[in-house]
Amino acid sequence: MKLAFSTLGVPGLPLTDVLRLATTHGYHGVELRAHPEEPVHPGIGLAERADAVAEFKAAGVEVLGLAGYARVAAPGDDEPVVEEIHRLLDLARDLGAGFVRVFPGAASDQSREEADATAARRLGTAAEYAGDLDVRILLETHDSHRTGADAIRILGPVGHRQVGSLWDVMHTWLGGEQPSETYAALGPYLGYVQVKDIASAEDTTPVALGAGVLPLAECVEVLSRHGWDGWLCWEYEKRWYEAAAPLEELLGTGRDHLARLLNDSA
Repeated sequence: MKLAFSTLGVPGLPLTDVLRLATTHGYHGVELRAHPEEPVHPGIGLAERADAVAEFKAAGVEVLGLAGYARVAAPGDDEPVVEEIHRLLDLARDLGAGFVRVFPGAASDQSREEADATAARRLGTAAEYAGDLDVRILLETHDSHRTGADAIRILGPVGHRQVGSLWDVMHTWLGGEQPSETYAALGPYLGYVQVKDIASAEDTTPVALGAGVLPLAECVEVLSRHGWDGWLCWEYEKRWYEAAAPLEELLGTGRDHLARLLNDSA
């Protein structure tokens, strides 16, 4: 498995510094948070995109994927949501990224059936464009669909190879799902896995990998046992927790922890 980290942990940091952290601490790739607060997002022009590609190539680091914010199950018209996904897909194509992350984002007053059908319809529509660009759209286990069992209700009906899953280990665990159960649901659809650690179920403040309560060892063991050989991406949510320790101070020990887990499960 290859290791990456998300720029959500170093909000607003210039790409030069992000890549320095990646190379210094031995990460193979970076997940870019595709938000206007960041240096790379769908609003940048072709020249800026080409510059970003050149920086990543010079550093020998891959652009794993783009963490977008489209909410595919949210109420409203389909067109703005599909257009947002298309813009993310265009940016991913230009950067050489293989994945685009989207959220479920159903509203509390939607029925489960309506939310599932809305998300499946939009993802099915966007899948054709994703196929033309050779980029996969990944539905993250998050918010209204936080478990693998929730996500499969959308992914199954879509039934398109360009639409898959992004397993966020925190949300599936908070949803009461064991790693083996999540993999059983999402394995055929899995794009990559977001690893993290938190203080407790009641306090989701990010902590160093291995210092919290999430079942990271079990997740890695399940993936290894099934021969899965994709990406583990550390999403350290510093952006939302100002009191959390800087990610820069944790990247080295975090990589070492993941390497030990991989070695133990080999």
